[in-house]
Amino acid sequence: MNWNYSQPVKIIFGNNKIEELHDIFTSIGLNRGILICDPLFVENGLADRVLKYSGGLLIDFFSDITPNPTVNSVDACAAIMREKSIEFAVALGGGSSLDCAKAACSVCKTPYSIVDFHSGKRKLGNEHALLIAIPTTSGTGSEVTPVAVLSDPQRGVKAPLASDNFFPAYAIIDPTLTVSVPAKITASTGLDVLSHALEAFWSKNHQPICDALALHAAKLVFEYLLPAYHDGNNLLAREKMSEASVIAGLAFGLPKTAASHACSFPLTNLYHIPHGEACAFTLDAFTVINADAENGRLHYFARNIGFTDAFEMAKKITEMKREMHMKITLQDAGIKEESLQELAELSQHPNMLNNPVAMTVESTIKMYRSLI
Repeated sequence: MNWNYSQPVKIIFGNNKIEELHDIFTSIGLNRGILICDPLFVENGLADRVLKYSGGLLIDFFSDITPNPTVNSVDACAAIMREKSIEFAVALGGGSSLDCAKAACSVCKTPYSIVDFHSGKRKLGNEHALLIAIPTTSGTGSEVTPVAVLSDPQRGVKAPLASDNFFPAYAIIDPTLTVSVPAKITASTGLDVLSHALEAFWSKNHQPICDALALHAAKLVFEYLLPAYHDGNNLLAREKMSEASVIAGLAFGLPKTAASHACSFPLTNLYHIPHGEACAFTLDAFTVINADAENGRLHYFARNIGFTDAFEMAKKITEMKREMHMKITLQDAGIKEESLQELAELSQHPNMLNNPVAMTVESTIKMYRSLI
């Protein structure tokens, strides 16, 4: 077995770390930054707190970001960064803000629109503004990955763009920022973490370091997601889910995700199911499908985190989804029998090729039919 591992992001983890932003920025030698954040944080005052903790080193903010960040937002943010000679950016929020910031930090160093790069017309160079990522949910792991998922309304395309430029230089993980996250979002993002861990492990590109990270992250999710869901003020559960999120991000960064993520894209686009819930919609089914692949290594995974086998782990995933009121059946999701052919065809995303069991359109339809 041949494999490589690298991770360029420096991770700073701890409660109330945002209060140390000025010291962190000055230790790096940063002077002129912009805060890129969800609009919610402008409304609830968190953006003002971050600006205050920066000690004047964040000179502006940008918050015109939608839940599925668009190329328009990236271009608007990049224009401000060019105009004000911004040296670095702080991305505060979930995957949307982080993805917008990743792209803006690169495109601001060019005279072009992000559309040129998202469409494949041009290739990004190496120059980019330094990025510091501060996630506010325990979910995407985007703070340690080099991928940004962007939507282009004009072309009708939602697709990932990857570049080593997109790795944040620093990820600041402050679990206290997740305490106010509503239960439904806690559930969806937490299941995204579990999907990252499981898919990283069963991906055809798996490797030993990422396997170990996936095991650690999944064990934490199974133990702490439900407590975090039922009591958002349970700081221990929030800490452990923050830990699980960043470690799962490290776990899937190289192996990449597989079938559940491939299916999540049309489930979100067609049926408006939030990303994490959309990944979890098929996660238990693919746990069963992949259970015996590669000499049953998923059974080994399950036993190492306290289950009898992968089938028992799949049942636990279903139980967790039910307890957190996530969609479980086709009826829950509003998916009709006559839509399964289209759904299965659209699920043949490149991530599907990472699955250890080859999935055709026909076998994908069969998988969806099992969700009754």
